[in-house]
Amino acid sequence: MSYSNLTDIEKLLPETAIIQLTDDENIGTANETRVNESIAQADAEIDSYCGGRYTVPFAAVPDIVKKISVDIAIYNLYSRRVEEIPETRAERYKNAIRQLGDIASGRISIGEPGSIVTEAGGVQTNTTMDDRVFTKGTMVSF
Repeated sequence: MSYSNLTDIEKLLPETAIIQLTDDENIGTANETRVNESIAQADAEIDSYCGGRYTVPFAAVPDIVKKISVDIAIYNLYSRRVEEIPETRAERYKNAIRQLGDIASGRISIGEPGSIVTEAGGVQTNTTMDDRVFTKGTMVSF
């Protein structure tokens, strides 16, 4: 399952632009295979960031993940065909990567508490601040 699809991309990019970016054979239609490849690359990038914190691939795609998938997929489409990517698309890509970094570090929540990975790479404890052995007071003479 992909996090986005051609219909999602068409909401942000005119069909003529999609055709220009994917129609290497000059048939006059969008090449859906190339669109799907760009989406798959975007989704792999999303999974690489989110995989340490969440179970991926996501069963139910959070809205923020869909948005990021679309932005990265559009960037991928441009990067395969043009030398200079439009500034708007480059900025949206940079913002998507920044958001992925924030998701990976826990600064941004995607609203999927049930899918957080805790068994591998995470630490859980049942201690509180009152259970501390080393405090500012006990460390004064050291």
